[in-house]
Amino acid sequence: MLAGDTTALSSMYSVSPEVFAQTPQGKTADPTEEPRFWSKFHAAGLTAIDAKVLQRTSPEAGVTILTLRVYLTFGAGTKKTEMLVYAGQVWIQKGDDWVIMGTQRGDPVPRPILTLPEPVTPNTSLYPDPAEAPKDLAAALSAAAKDHKNVIVVFGGNWCFDCHVLDAAFHSKEIAPIVTANFHVVHVNIGEYNVNTGIAKKFDVPLEKGVPALAVLDGSGKLLTSQQHGEFESAVKIGPADITQFLEHWKPGSTD
Repeated sequence: MLAGDTTALSSMYSVSPEVFAQTPQGKTADPTEEPRFWSKFHAAGLTAIDAKVLQRTSPEAGVTILTLRVYLTFGAGTKKTEMLVYAGQVWIQKGDDWVIMGTQRGDPVPRPILTLPEPVTPNTSLYPDPAEAPKDLAAALSAAAKDHKNVIVVFGGNWCFDCHVLDAAFHSKEIAPIVTANFHVVHVNIGEYNVNTGIAKKFDVPLEKGVPALAVLDGSGKLLTSQQHGEFESAVKIGPADITQFLEHWKPGSTD
């Protein structure tokens, strides 16, 4: 990409089976689509690339699916600009090599300015297998009943960048002491908005408003509050003070 070498990029894509790409303009089987897209940034002054893996899954042997957030830096110093591209890639094993068989991506957008800490390396295991949710909830409620803390249920997925940003905030030096002293945190994996929907409904969390979405329970499992309007779904729209205020308001004893 830095060299704008379309030929080298083309060698990373599958020939048989034929590669496909889902772009904002539609689906295409044109094998030159993705090499042309990524190589064009060289002419625009690309100086650096930083690809963060948000999720990695292997549905079967020889197949790996990546969900990526790709940062692109153009220029340097005071003239530096940054863009990002959301992308998904399906890699397949061909002998000793791996090639890209399918992609899905958006168009470049300006890199958002965050007031929350951005995770250096997103935890691709932040949201466990969706089937673990009932067990994790039961364990958190059992612990909360003993130590008189509340339980924060965070609905989301490993593909969700804003979910990783919220978790980084929960572990920041300013906010972590509040979380540790007052809450047990459970991450409920919603897949592609198609699993654990019953749990979300039980806790009155409208997933269609976006994730991360939070619900707070006491040690007995009583619902204390749930986010109804996507309050935390955009990391660009919230800051440390918003999260701190939420936690202080819903920690044990604060609403008695």
